[in-house]
Amino acid sequence: MTAKSDNLDDEIMCECSGTTRGKIQSLYKQGLDIDAISSWTGTLSGCGGCEWDIAQFLKELTEHEKA
Repeated sequence: MTAKSDNLDDEIMCECSGTTRGKIQSLYKQGLDIDAISSWTGTLSGCGGCEWDIAQFLKELTEHEKA
């Protein structure tokens, strides 16, 4: 994962599509699952290098909601 800013929302989680952490979080909060987020943003459809990071991030968001 690459960060160009101190703001975590601006952190790029998918280099192939340029999708940021903030965009993924926003789509998740709108009710999209990992497949829908992938279709909407293009994540998980390139090299596959972001797959674990995005899955882990969504898991953390889910756990945070349950807490």
